[in-house]
Amino acid sequence: MGLIMDPISKTPVMILKPIKDKKIIPIWIGGFEANAITMELENIAPPRPMTHDLIRNLLCHFDAEIDKVVVTDIVENTYFAELYVRYNGEVTTLDCRPSDAIAIALKNKSKIYITEYVYNSSVLSDFFTNFLEDEEKLDKWFNSLSADDFGNVEQ
Repeated sequence: MGLIMDPISKTPVMILKPIKDKKIIPIWIGGFEANAITMELENIAPPRPMTHDLIRNLLCHFDAEIDKVVVTDIVENTYFAELYVRYNGEVTTLDCRPSDAIAIALKNKSKIYITEYVYNSSVLSDFFTNFLEDEEKLDKWFNSLSADDFGNVEQ
């Protein structure tokens, strides 16, 4: 769905939302990953290849592709994800951070999934979903933000 900045921790939050549902899954991520995701969502090309561009280029060079990305688990508020890489007709699964997985999926126009467990277990999901559903409350919150609330992440 996009990114927001946690106004308390000044940390970027990646917002995942199933296509046919109002529930959202917030995942706190690092600034570099947030920047890569934002650039891809905004169709901004970096002047030189960034790490996720390098991975896309390596995949293309070796005629491999990302089948899909799956956010698979939550352990003590840490999310886990897997990249499904297709090469020579076989699929290999690689463990990775969700922020990297999403950035790579966006760069490769791949599908992004979450497991039923993650969908049902996200601790702050209901809070964020209720907060973001209330358009008046959301507008009020967004209007209350200042440039300082966005830290060093380029928007």
